[in-house]
Amino acid sequence: MQLYRGTLTDEELVERIRSGDGRAREELARRHLPLLARLVKRYVREADVDDVAQRSMLRGLEKLDSFRGESAFRSWLHRIAVNVALNHVRAHRKELPAELDEADLITNTLGTARLVAREAKQRLLAAVAELPPKQRRCVELRLFEGLTFAEVGVELGVSEDSAKVNFHHALKRLRAHLEPSP
Repeated sequence: MQLYRGTLTDEELVERIRSGDGRAREELARRHLPLLARLVKRYVREADVDDVAQRSMLRGLEKLDSFRGESAFRSWLHRIAVNVALNHVRAHRKELPAELDEADLITNTLGTARLVAREAKQRLLAAVAELPPKQRRCVELRLFEGLTFAEVGVELGVSEDSAKVNFHHALKRLRAHLEPSP
């Protein structure tokens, strides 16, 4: 039963969920699960994407009472998903396959390339997580979600120019954090 498909805003669906409407809950999940999967894919292994996206959606639905509408529902939910993904990464950080030892990783070009890419990704995600909230969200929306600066501005509740300035300052901080010291 797709009664609400595309007819209600996220905020309207939230209000219906709060009043006990299960169909609104299903519609909100249907609408956002693919977006959450694309978002968490940037943080976790491919095998964990669906699980982390679903846990993110469930956490959002469980915490719906804390959604005050000060930002777009999508932004609020994405922040939850990023937190769930980062917690997942932290919890699984030390999990390396037992059958691989250091010599295998060094001599296996593909393994070494993957290890370097994984470390670079983790350093970037850690650096992004340390940005001030508005800059962090700007980077996530622009780079990870592919939104235009106008769309980023709408999501953040700021002008397009302000979104560009936040992005510029965020990139400056990231470069300073990620570049090796002389």
